[in-house]
Amino acid sequence: MTTLSPAEIQARIDRARAIYDSVPAEKIVRAVARLFDLDAVPGVEDEFTFPALPTTTRDRIFGGQVIAQAMMAAARTVEDGKQVHSLHAYFLRGGDETKPLHFRIHRDFDGRSFSNRRVVVRQDGKVIFNLTASFQFRVQGLSHQVPMPDLLPPEQCGDFTDIVAAAPEVSDEQLAHIARARAFEIRGFHPPAGAGATRHYQWFRVAAPIGDDPQVHRGFLAFASDMALLSSAMLPHDLHFWTPGVVSTSLDHAMWFHEDIRVDDWFVYVMDTPWTGGDRGLCRGSIYRQDGTLIASVVQEGLLRYRPQG
Repeated sequence: MTTLSPAEIQARIDRARAIYDSVPAEKIVRAVARLFDLDAVPGVEDEFTFPALPTTTRDRIFGGQVIAQAMMAAARTVEDGKQVHSLHAYFLRGGDETKPLHFRIHRDFDGRSFSNRRVVVRQDGKVIFNLTASFQFRVQGLSHQVPMPDLLPPEQCGDFTDIVAAAPEVSDEQLAHIARARAFEIRGFHPPAGAGATRHYQWFRVAAPIGDDPQVHRGFLAFASDMALLSSAMLPHDLHFWTPGVVSTSLDHAMWFHEDIRVDDWFVYVMDTPWTGGDRGLCRGSIYRQDGTLIASVVQEGLLRYRPQG
């Protein structure tokens, strides 16, 4: 396997950071927050739109974006005091950032404690994504959680850009995109190649202030929940998103919110994979505050197709 020298890795990091540092973190975070600011369709109840973006750096819409947008749209139709506690979604077609999105909310249920919403997202008149979300008033009850595993703190983990820069398969252009496209500071632990590992973790912290609205913090958490999770299924096979011959995309996504979160404080996403097969991979994630409180659980299945080149 080709490896890069420390000097080569540092040179790549310096080139990427020269681009990344030219874009203020506040601007990137504001751009993500703007994703949640959907426009109500005039004169039509429970329908919202999001405009086309003037420029784009992606071939398709990032899955975490549409998860968070659909969740936030559903929340706008639920009575005050009920918070999202779970969501289940399917990615049906790839979305195009240069075209507008349409969100239709279906109010399937409103009870004294729970409300349920379905969200259908269309582009060019075709359904590209659907999501069901459940909301609940906060109550006190039985409580337990699985303890957070023994992890390195964020200060002892590598910066995400540094980790990716060590992979020779990643081009300088890809690395620059990875470095400049982050709304979060990300520090992680990636097991060594050839270890047959099935678990890794990443620490996240939003890169600029976003205020105190709990729903916005949950929106950012939902956005982040689609980052790196599918890569868990590649670990046992020593593959990466940038490995030639790898094609991957999210198929479905489920998330449960257990506690409130402030994403401007460090939280850790512990991810593992119990299975791959049939060009699919199953991935699981547990998200903890730095104090060890379990705040969310995530499960995702994705397409994972590998056809070695050459």
